[in-house]
Amino acid sequence: QVQLVESGGGLVQPGGSLRLSCVASGFTFSNYHMSWYRQAPGKERELVASITKVGLTKTYAASVKGRFTISRDNAGNTVFLQMNSLKPEDTAVYSCKAISAIAGDTRNYWGQGTQVTVSY
Repeated sequence: QVQLVESGGGLVQPGGSLRLSCVASGFTFSNYHMSWYRQAPGKERELVASITKVGLTKTYAASVKGRFTISRDNAGNTVFLQMNSLKPEDTAVYSCKAISAIAGDTRNYWGQGTQVTVSY
């Protein structure tokens, strides 16, 4: 059974930090590129950061570049999102997504998300 379980969300003051985790099971984690998305109320879901299957390439949305860092631990089947200098506009539900890196394989999986609220 495929599962992606996010954790680490919560309430933090502006300028603070959070570290999100997404633990995968039920598939070969090291064969999948991983991404973090977020969706704020009334807004479309947006891609926040991505990392390739062995972590060689990382990409970020312009709005988070320099503040957020994506990383992964293939031995532990986990992808992380370190979020620093948080702003109220970072408030959203954050979800991880796994996308197969195997040619011709279109499988992808989503987690259920974790709420991040940045407020005083």
